[in-house]
Amino acid sequence: MKTMPPIAVIAGGLGTRLYPVTKTITKCLVDVCGTPFIDHQLRLFARCGLHKAVFCVGHLSEQVEAYLNEHDTHGVEVLLSHDGDVLRGTGGALSHALPLLGTEFLVTYGDSYLDINYRAVAETFRRSQALALMTVFHNENSWDTSNVEYDGQQIIDYDKKNRTSRMEYIDYGLLAMHIDAFKNWRDRKAFDLAELLSTMAKNQHLDGYEVHQRFYEIGSQAGIADLSEYLTRCSSPSQT
Repeated sequence: MKTMPPIAVIAGGLGTRLYPVTKTITKCLVDVCGTPFIDHQLRLFARCGLHKAVFCVGHLSEQVEAYLNEHDTHGVEVLLSHDGDVLRGTGGALSHALPLLGTEFLVTYGDSYLDINYRAVAETFRRSQALALMTVFHNENSWDTSNVEYDGQQIIDYDKKNRTSRMEYIDYGLLAMHIDAFKNWRDRKAFDLAELLSTMAKNQHLDGYEVHQRFYEIGSQAGIADLSEYLTRCSSPSQT
């Protein structure tokens, strides 16, 4: 069985929905159940067999660096890719980190807690020979607004702004990608990753992988409350 690919974590956003908390602390260090969120995320990565994580950081990145220098990363090698003074957007930040990621890699976000089988996603991607694979959840607008049309194998349409009635799925927050997906985008300093994925879907270069476990995120106070309840439930004696 092949080694798991590295995972890129896009974590450079301002976290405006959590203001005023994120005016002084970066979102991935927000407290969840008494522990900075990044610790929960790294524990999850380690449990799922991921050995290397590249965090794409921007806003208050020095806080992330200081935390990682002082705390256990649970066996996961962690590297930082700094946006610097350039506002790169999610796609630009990921493109900037490519030299640290290699040929193929997973991608998630610094506010996402996705308790699923990462190995199954990676292996499905390798078999597909697609340039990218998007995990999707049959959301039907339950947790957030659906934005994906999926036919059981390929992503037919992905658009976060112009949604249609055929979009019953939502972008779950985990991707598998090949470096060649960025071939025509490397000269762009700043762009939204959704732009690239939408273009790939239109060109039939984006496969899908359906997951059935709801996603958790800390982008809002409600999201933090939901994740806290889930983590507490998972750690209770009845769950062990």
